Amino acid sequence: MLDQITAGLKVHFPAKLVDELLSAYQEAKRNYFRGGLRLSAVEGGRFCEAAMRMLEHATTQRSTDLGRMIASDKLFEMLSGYPKAQFPESIRIHIPRAIRVVYDIRNKRDAAHLADDIDPNLQDATLVVSTLDWILSEFIRLYHGISADAATKIIDALVTRKVPVIEDFNGFLKVLNPKLKVSGYILVLLYERGTAGAAFAELDKWVRPSMRSNLRRSLSGMVDDALLHENEAGLFFLTKLGRQEVEQRNLHHVS
Repeated sequence: MLDQITAGLKVHFPAKLVDELLSAYQEAKRNYFRGGLRLSAVEGGRFCEAAMRMLEHATTQRSTDLGRMIASDKLFEMLSGYPKAQFPESIRIHIPRAIRVVYDIRNKRDAAHLADDIDPNLQDATLVVSTLDWILSEFIRLYHGISADAATKIIDALVTRKVPVIEDFNGFLKVLNPKLKVSGYILVLLYERGTAGAAFAELDKWVRPSMRSNLRRSLSGMVDDALLHENEAGLFFLTKLGRQEVEQRNLHHVS
């Protein structure tokens, strides 16, 4: 998916900026799901450095070199001053404001601004990665040369939480918690798959061999319990209740 995003954005922006943006994005998300909360905020700042230069390029066809400091306040003032008809509101206002949020979090991430029993780093990192999702989704929406339906699918996949308990080996999804029962396997596999769903044959391949004989019965029971939905094409998806089950039981994290 990132290859498709890269190719689409490089039509409109310098390749080095797109590579820097997506590299920082991947590192921020990877650190977040592995528990490197402060590193997520740092990578969020790096992402925003590239995003600001992309805003420069979108409006002036020039951008500050990556090795030089960028005058963010001056840039944001310039962007907000453009006429409404000249550039989309996201370019002029919304993306700059989102970048400012990430910057402020990065610079003040050690501040104990919450009660002692709440880790500010977790809250900050969650806000950072969600904001990065939104900024990247806006660039895709505005500049990706694909249909609206295709862009929507890319954006939906971007904002879906990835699952630390799942490791992807070239399309084979391996569950890293052998203690899970078949229902837990199904839940975390479909949580990882998000809006793509999974066919019975895929789930049959990914679950443990001992689970295969009763897999169809397990899926049917979970559909009856409203944890899953099976569409007309035979694909299975998590329902809201299924996602809630995963998150409340913390099934998606490695023990």
